[in-house]
Amino acid sequence: MAMHQETADGHANWQAWQDSWDRQQEWYLPDREERFRVMLDMVEALAGPEPRVLDLACGTGSISDRLLRRFPESRSTGVDLDPALLTVARGHFAGESRVEFVTADLTDADWVRALPHTSYDAVLTATALHWLRTPQLTALYGQIAGLLRAGGVFVHADHMPDPSTPRINEAAYAFGKRRREREKAAGASDWAAWWGEMAGEPALAGVVEERYRIFGDPAKGDHADGEVQSAAWHAQALLSAGFAEAGQVWCSPEDAMVLGLR
Repeated sequence: MAMHQETADGHANWQAWQDSWDRQQEWYLPDREERFRVMLDMVEALAGPEPRVLDLACGTGSISDRLLRRFPESRSTGVDLDPALLTVARGHFAGESRVEFVTADLTDADWVRALPHTSYDAVLTATALHWLRTPQLTALYGQIAGLLRAGGVFVHADHMPDPSTPRINEAAYAFGKRRREREKAAGASDWAAWWGEMAGEPALAGVVEERYRIFGDPAKGDHADGEVQSAAWHAQALLSAGFAEAGQVWCSPEDAMVLGLR
């Protein structure tokens, strides 16, 4: 469904783009708000209601948005490489002193130097790190451990299929595919269509073109290099990276959430 999300003065309508991002993500993840709720429940349980948070691979700032609404005294640093999504984030949060955004490449060994703080109470990420290869993710976990204070938490929600249940996995995938096909026929936007709509927005066309130079065209499959692992693998990788405890704290038929405690 085509969009033209500009205000009367020709600027991008940031709230509209934030909302359309949420709808596009919910097309893939109908339980997205549930995972955010559990994520913030665990932050409150382990880090308290006034955390300093690193929103890792933040995109448009979906986690930060929910964090600041739930915890008025919290602070967030969003970090991402995508110039288009960061443009939406910065526009949406313009004038909000509790959040800041940083451009950095998580595959760069020195990306932590771009951060404005050296220690965080919580590092949160959702549906983003499956872009990374396994060795890159292993290295990243070690860097995250170094950014958390003692007792800090890392919460990672993403695609984490269980290899021991292939028939369940296949059935869940087929069920989800049928649901997405019905909703797409009714006008829902998928990943590639959403980017096509954004590229058609005059106020955003330049940053979308820059984004394509970095990641490639979404219509041609820009997740091609990523890898996924099971929740058990992630928990063990966090323990090996120096976390005191790690385990699964939520799951759906296809995704899971793993928490690491420093």
